[in-house]
Amino acid sequence: MKSPNLKNLATGILAALVISPFLSASHHESAVPPEDRARMVVLTDMGADPDDEQSLVRLLLYANQIDIEAIVATTSCWHQNSIRPDFIHKIVDAYGEVQPNLLQHEPGFPTADAIRAIVKEGIPKYGMTGVGDGMDTEGSDWIIQLLDNDDPRPLWISVWGGPNTLAQALYTLRQTRPAAEVERLVAKLRVYTISDQDDSAMWMRREFPGLFYIVTPGDDYGQSTWVAINNVHDGIDNSSISNPWLAEHIQQGHGPLGAVYPDVAWGVEGDTPAFLGLIPNGLNVPDRPDFGGWGGRYELGTPALVSLGVGGSVVVWLPEPRPIWTNADDTYRPFRPSLQKRAIEKSDREFTGNQVTLWRWRDDFQNDFAARMDWCTQTYAEANHAPVIKLNHPTKLTVPSGGSINFDAYGSYDPDGDSISYLWFHYPEAGTYDGGVLATGGAENFDRYHVGAPEVDEAVTAHFILKITDKGTPALSSYQRIIVTITP
Repeated sequence: MKSPNLKNLATGILAALVISPFLSASHHESAVPPEDRARMVVLTDMGADPDDEQSLVRLLLYANQIDIEAIVATTSCWHQNSIRPDFIHKIVDAYGEVQPNLLQHEPGFPTADAIRAIVKEGIPKYGMTGVGDGMDTEGSDWIIQLLDNDDPRPLWISVWGGPNTLAQALYTLRQTRPAAEVERLVAKLRVYTISDQDDSAMWMRREFPGLFYIVTPGDDYGQSTWVAINNVHDGIDNSSISNPWLAEHIQQGHGPLGAVYPDVAWGVEGDTPAFLGLIPNGLNVPDRPDFGGWGGRYELGTPALVSLGVGGSVVVWLPEPRPIWTNADDTYRPFRPSLQKRAIEKSDREFTGNQVTLWRWRDDFQNDFAARMDWCTQTYAEANHAPVIKLNHPTKLTVPSGGSINFDAYGSYDPDGDSISYLWFHYPEAGTYDGGVLATGGAENFDRYHVGAPEVDEAVTAHFILKITDKGTPALSSYQRIIVTITP
């Protein structure tokens, strides 16, 4: 938390110098245009594990950046015969108390009444026992209604428990609509599910081969990508998922919404990765899971059943019938502060694995969460806000083989007047250039940066990420992805 007195003084000085546009611009520039917001339906087995409650608290803080179109109470293999919409309403009530304060920081936060109107119920039955004739619910009907509207954007289904509400919607569509129309509507769906928590998941993947599906199948959660949000990893700082950190930055002293964020029982926020990749932060590209982002990175393929493992749930696992978006590996060497000369340096240790694709961003999205929790109770002058990136060239560049790639973000700034730090880096796994990390020139923490393009025999792409971080508290990061096509 920043000192209110220092921030108010700084604000007065900025206004006196007629550079207060930093403050006014931030309110406008942080608003996400409707066409850039993802449409999302949440299916949650609320009440099975407090992590669903934790994830909903976080999600509502991004309700102005993601169009939440339904929150459906469902079952799962851990919560088979009941649904708990009352848990959802309790958190929405708490959100309603802080929503006016959130609007001081960014526009577009919906009212609590608007969110209450989209809380729906699934069927209190497990998996495929709740799919079939006569099994329609207000949740499954609502999904069909959302698919039928004229909005051209995809409809994301963020599955935190069992997905049988979606399965019932698909069943009903197939029973009542022509095959071509069903195919068209299925093409609008995007599913990101936290493992497979009932047997309707495999049914959907078999019966609807065109369904876009992100999942680590099987019930050995230790192999999943999403578990990186709460796993403790050797060799990195894990403090931002610790219980003391949650108590200080989320639960206590942050108003009624923080107060309803429960203690961890099994793992903190295991469901949150199902929507992290939808936040429009300049890094995430929802329709391209292979590009990587806050929700992890996934590649299209058919995983072998033998690699999935079998845990202790009641779900019966079968071989995957077709390619799905599933685990992919990143190799990552973090940067760390340097005491002298260049302000940052590469760490001594390199990490490789599918969970690396998510935890590499973990401190950034935890700090972003903490800052938004501050917004629940603090004024604009008291709180921190993310830097604004000013890129002085297009986000897609084309350069010839062996040429020079030049980047320029001079003029980027922080809306609070904080000092900012730059970091440019190549993200090899996101592009098609398979020559590894590109040779670079200059300092990767300068506002301008250049890279020598490799010699290539065919056109390839290379992804570069600009990350700008302020020195406020908590430190906040903004990103810009630049995709470079290198031609022969």
